[in-house]
Amino acid sequence: MTWKTWLPHPILSVTLLLVWLLLNNSFSVGQLLLGAILAWLIPLLTHPFWPESVCLRKPMTLVRFVLTVLWDIVVANFVVAKQILSSNRKLQSTFLEVPLELKSPLAIGLLANTISLTPGTVSCQLSGDQKTLLVHALHSPQPQADIDLIKQRYERPLQKVFESCCK
Repeated sequence: MTWKTWLPHPILSVTLLLVWLLLNNSFSVGQLLLGAILAWLIPLLTHPFWPESVCLRKPMTLVRFVLTVLWDIVVANFVVAKQILSSNRKLQSTFLEVPLELKSPLAIGLLANTISLTPGTVSCQLSGDQKTLLVHALHSPQPQADIDLIKQRYERPLQKVFESCCK
């Protein structure tokens, strides 16, 4: 048996352990031990349900992506609040059809969730052929510019991180 048999998703395990410790706001030996057991057991028991193995290339690109998303969430909160609270209520709500270059189901899922996490946009539907993502934008005076922004800020980094694994 290899170490992959006993620890099928090491990145997930480390993430689960860190999240456990942060949620409990305690780094005691007991919490560390319980978190480590859960971080080992959850990926081990759920491994058969994963449709593909997770492969990360360019981890620093992933870190920059996460920081970009966090920044965009903060900025979008202020923008949406201003749009809603302003007396000028001329919002140009629209649906955007974002053509996808991503192939990995995990990467597509992360893109759709990232879009939904950012205030003012919601991922609505993935086409049957998984080549187009329908996104609702609260205010989009220039739909093509918003599509280009989604592709540049979110899709391209995810491509660099996950797509090289699929080839």
